[in-house]
Amino acid sequence: MDALTLAAWSFPVLMVLIFLRVPIGLSMLLLGLIGSWQVYGSLPPVLNQMKTLAYVQFSNHSLTIVPLFLLMGQFASIGGLSRALFKAAEAFLGHRKGGVGMAAIGACAGFGSICGSSLATAATMGQVALPELRRAGYSGALSSGALAAGGTLGILIPPSIVLVIYAILAEQNIAKLFAAAMTPGILAALGYMVVIAIYVRVAPGSAGRIPAVPWPERLRALRAVWPVMVIFVVVIGGIYTGVFTPTEGAAVGTVATGLLAWRSGDLTRRNVLAAFEGTAGGTGMVFMIVLGAAAFNNFLALSQLPQELALWVGTLGFGPYAVLWAILIFYLVAGCVMDSLSMILLTIPIFFPMISGLDFGLSPEYTAIWFGILVLIVVEVGLITPPVGMNLFVIQSMAPDIPIRDTYRGVWPFVFSDVLRVCLLVAFPAITLWILRF
Repeated sequence: MDALTLAAWSFPVLMVLIFLRVPIGLSMLLLGLIGSWQVYGSLPPVLNQMKTLAYVQFSNHSLTIVPLFLLMGQFASIGGLSRALFKAAEAFLGHRKGGVGMAAIGACAGFGSICGSSLATAATMGQVALPELRRAGYSGALSSGALAAGGTLGILIPPSIVLVIYAILAEQNIAKLFAAAMTPGILAALGYMVVIAIYVRVAPGSAGRIPAVPWPERLRALRAVWPVMVIFVVVIGGIYTGVFTPTEGAAVGTVATGLLAWRSGDLTRRNVLAAFEGTAGGTGMVFMIVLGAAAFNNFLALSQLPQELALWVGTLGFGPYAVLWAILIFYLVAGCVMDSLSMILLTIPIFFPMISGLDFGLSPEYTAIWFGILVLIVVEVGLITPPVGMNLFVIQSMAPDIPIRDTYRGVWPFVFSDVLRVCLLVAFPAITLWILRF
């Protein structure tokens, strides 16, 4: 079997291993090493590769952001910031039609600004907001669908671990990617709120209201979350303006969030150990996927599959936007069975050279940033797309009494909102890139 055929067959084999519940990092590592062995025709070159593979990957200074942002999210959860964010949003919106659901979306956006993980945002905000949504008379379909969709804001609104990995793979500036993600992230949150507003008017019995909160209580709730706003502005603003490197900004945000948790009185010895344990587990998972993807991508590079695929696409004569849409649709479908980080690590080395060779009327840097944001959005849509959206199962585990079919029914309007947003951002790249001109 020649190298190209071997590489082509590796993808269905990888899918089989994933369905058999073999960890995806381990699957990619094994396939990468075995594939390289077959291409080389002997074992010594593969053993030499194994000696340096981990060091080369993990000596990248930018990867230190990953455990820092994960720890930042752990401290935010311990310090009760998720509950404070929801209570503040609820105080201003809860008395309106669909207001408690909108408050949950707003709280997800706020928590996402100090978390960087979609699943963590869905899990944390689900614990906080789901009981309140039920108390306010929201149907199981709407409450579970809104929280699953809101969880995707965890990596759409910076800081985003997936964007950091994309920046490393595509050799782009992390600060510029964070800045470019801001407008699409805000549009996502607003789009979800509009969906809720329409949903509760089309199905009036799907949501209730809570009494209006007096203004003094609203201001007290707002004062409880101003530190979150300050941390976000300092970290993201400091990174973008060059005051901090991305790693320094992550460290500042982690320390500030830890101090808030300490001030709240919840940073006990047990909670600190749990936070470090959760961070270590999450970091180990991410780094294992990074290592496996590196081995697999080395095998693909040896087989020349990415280069041959790019040449083949060029000979088809398709326009740039046709190629872009084909890639985005692939991500949307694959997102139903794979997590976003794995897809980014596995496919960017293949698709990025294709996109870089196409003319969208943008500079190479702007094309890379625009494509990265589009990919980020589409893979996150996969997290809420039935039947295998990961966020759906996270919310379902917290509300087992809600039938999964109700969750599927409730999330479809949010998926439709995401598709409309992707179409808008593809048609008008300036929406994503305008902030980089300042």
